[in-house]
Amino acid sequence: MTEQRKFDTKVQVLKYKVLREVARLAWNDQLLERVHDIPKTIVSGKEPTMRCCVYKERAILAERVKLAMGGDRDNPNMIEVIDIACDECPVGGYRVTEACRGCLAHRCEGACKKGAIYFDKAHTAHIDKAKCVECGACAKVCPYGAISSQKRPCVMACKVRAISMNDEKAASIDREKCIECGACVYQCPFGAIMDKSFILNAIDLLKKSENGEKYKVYAVIAPSISSQFTYAKLGSVVSGIKALGFHTVVEAALGADMVAYEEAAELAEKGFLTSSCCPAFVAYIQKQFPDLAAHVSSHLSPAATIARYIKRDDPGAKVIFIGPCTAKKAEARKPEVRPYLDEVLTFEELQALFDSRDIEISELPEDVLENASYYGRIFARSGGLTDAVAEALRERGLDSFKLRAVPCDGIEACRTALLKASKGVLDANFIEGMACVGGCIGGAGCLTHGDKNKADVDRYGKEAMEKKIEDSLSMLHR
Repeated sequence: MTEQRKFDTKVQVLKYKVLREVARLAWNDQLLERVHDIPKTIVSGKEPTMRCCVYKERAILAERVKLAMGGDRDNPNMIEVIDIACDECPVGGYRVTEACRGCLAHRCEGACKKGAIYFDKAHTAHIDKAKCVECGACAKVCPYGAISSQKRPCVMACKVRAISMNDEKAASIDREKCIECGACVYQCPFGAIMDKSFILNAIDLLKKSENGEKYKVYAVIAPSISSQFTYAKLGSVVSGIKALGFHTVVEAALGADMVAYEEAAELAEKGFLTSSCCPAFVAYIQKQFPDLAAHVSSHLSPAATIARYIKRDDPGAKVIFIGPCTAKKAEARKPEVRPYLDEVLTFEELQALFDSRDIEISELPEDVLENASYYGRIFARSGGLTDAVAEALRERGLDSFKLRAVPCDGIEACRTALLKASKGVLDANFIEGMACVGGCIGGAGCLTHGDKNKADVDRYGKEAMEKKIEDSLSMLHR
């Protein structure tokens, strides 16, 4: 199968190629001596394929290799900018288009409080960028709509306003605002913004396990995997993960069942709660709505919850989470999660691992997963957690508590709900927060994104043998 058909964009393909080559060398213990050959391996000819010259392409690829190997260790943020790749977008901001008729009214000039509007001999308006503060007042009053705002894709993608332009006109990320959701990573047309990869850490854990270290490596897979790797059956993906050296594959949806069951009781006791399953949403509350932080569910995310369960049963185990989330990489490094999650991989990185070992998953037999409930599996899409909490309230006999939930699909919807909650005017007692539009199926680390992913998740949920949350939990105690 062609590489392009596995992904949405060619940027993802380029990122994947770097990850694949880094992984291939790491498996063969050749990384240190051959890492500098990777850019030439990917861009082998003398003619450029993406940039002005082949030398710039290789220089950018060298930076991608660094990120594939863990990135800047002094920068705790999981998202980094490759400055030399961030030079093809216009600076952006308000500009006067050809629709300007050079009218006599000059309403734009009157609306501008900074004196940034000036005119040439033809009375055509222009904007002095040194004075403009991007307030948009001029655009609002222009009778022809001749003044438009052109923002960079990364700026438009970042709904928490963490991206600005530095003195070199490259994107700059404000760590104090960034929630590491990866929206900018997926939307950057030039791949100039990337998430750090810890694929080498995962390979190291697997290799040591294969070479005599006395521990088992468990893969915890997000339920959104049901919408990924569309060229193979899910059971074959499970077989492929085991072929990489994982001892077994466990559904994070089992952790989702555990969280929903306990969260329902906590909600009934406290009367108001926000979810804790999305690390980017939790980070957003902590950074932008600290007064609401006390209302975040006290329970760990589903991935961390099931990882904790695995380590209680097998204290020497190593647990690697595989999912769509870049923010999960940051979550795994929190003190309260670090003892349970040893590493995090995205679906993009999993694809690179498969191909680095020439594992063609579409040709593998189907393996099976332990069955989480329908409700645990639909955590992957927006509204799924709300449905699960409603079910858990019923199963726990807490029907007297009337759930009034607000499922927030994307960080903008989260902001609206949190603002209302902070002002005491939210007509709800539970906020389900998903930073990515669509929920986890819209995560930056997905291979593919789209409306059909929700249908795939619902179909996967309906395949669950356990229709109730309590049925799923009973399996854990057998």
